Amino acid sequence: MRSLEQWLAYQTQVHPQAIDLGLDRLRVVLERLQWRQPQIPVITVAGTNGKGSVSAYCAAIMSAAGLRVGTFTSPHLRSYRERICVHDRLVRPHELLAAFEQIEAARGSVALTFFEFNTLAALLIFGAAPLDAWVLEVGMGGRLDAVNVVDPHVAVDTSIAREKAGIFRTGRTAVIGGREPSLVLESMARAVKAPLKRLAIEYNYILEGLGWRYRGTHWDLPHLPAPALLGDIQFTNAATAIAALEEITPRLTITDGAIAQGLSQVRLVGRFQVIRPAAVSPTWVLDVAHNPDAARMLERNLNANPVPGRTLGVCGILADKDASGIAEILDVAIDEWWCASLDGARGRSGEELANAVRGKVATNVMAADSVAAACAAALEAATPQDRIVVFGSFHTVGPALDWLENTGMLPPAVLPEYTPP
Repeated sequence: MRSLEQWLAYQTQVHPQAIDLGLDRLRVVLERLQWRQPQIPVITVAGTNGKGSVSAYCAAIMSAAGLRVGTFTSPHLRSYRERICVHDRLVRPHELLAAFEQIEAARGSVALTFFEFNTLAALLIFGAAPLDAWVLEVGMGGRLDAVNVVDPHVAVDTSIAREKAGIFRTGRTAVIGGREPSLVLESMARAVKAPLKRLAIEYNYILEGLGWRYRGTHWDLPHLPAPALLGDIQFTNAATAIAALEEITPRLTITDGAIAQGLSQVRLVGRFQVIRPAAVSPTWVLDVAHNPDAARMLERNLNANPVPGRTLGVCGILADKDASGIAEILDVAIDEWWCASLDGARGRSGEELANAVRGKVATNVMAADSVAAACAAALEAATPQDRIVVFGSFHTVGPALDWLENTGMLPPAVLPEYTPP
């Protein structure tokens, strides 16, 4: 019997391509598994930026309401098990192994990608669990993404890309986040006769003192607490999540108190996550920002939360990402740069990244062989008044979390294991 690590290594070799968008392979395997569409509410979330936060708010609020939620996200930071959460706990290894064995027995000669194995496992595990709702986060695609094999009751899109609109369904509400109008998404929703729900039109929010107010098609919620996730954009993300939840309340009960509790208790590692180890250490900020839009948001958040000293940057950016554009945006926010090597087919060396960054910033840029080495070098150069910002990819923030834990600046991670009352 394969171990979990052996299974994951095996799944990278089954399909000749790492990414091969399409739903036909999944449908064949699901038919052999006799899988059926879920009969409980499903919220599917797509978008280039913000989908992780929206998914987290949906899950946290429903959990606060006493509902049992299955949450599927990707990629992971430190453990593959982060991708599949079953009612406030990470998927257990034996659940994954059982799902993988079922998939392998059913697929025959069908070549599945790594992400397709991942998605199928989530569907099988959620289908076997006593859940009240699912929250599914789309991976890299939209219309042809593996997650889109599930018919959602509510589809949320935080971007303006046409392909992301492929998650919309006839007669099912399409929630669109972001204040910029998106004629593309609106036309796609109308084409499939999906009722539109747009920020600043069908739903909106206003800031009120230290709190805020949500107004939608069914709910008027004053005096909401500020979201626990940091950054101005989190009000938009939280409002988008509430707009989605509003559409499933005929089937599930979610009180005002549960919404407030979920907003206050939500956690999402690696999204402007602030770590203050001790008075004699600099502050650390971890953010997976990996494209220019996310870099602009990181720059806004850094400016809105100043520190007495300097801001030192540790970045690792995959080769297929716009490193120069990211660097140009963050130039004025970061006083010194350490560029780290990232491994893998999409990785690049720290020196290659440093060369891309040097042409766009006016400050010192150093190269490092690893994220750990870059973090150590930045810490050596920092004072307690400074902060160190680690950003650029999940592949950067994950190793940084490992390094912080190994050096004693972060308490050891405890994988949550839910025990029913």
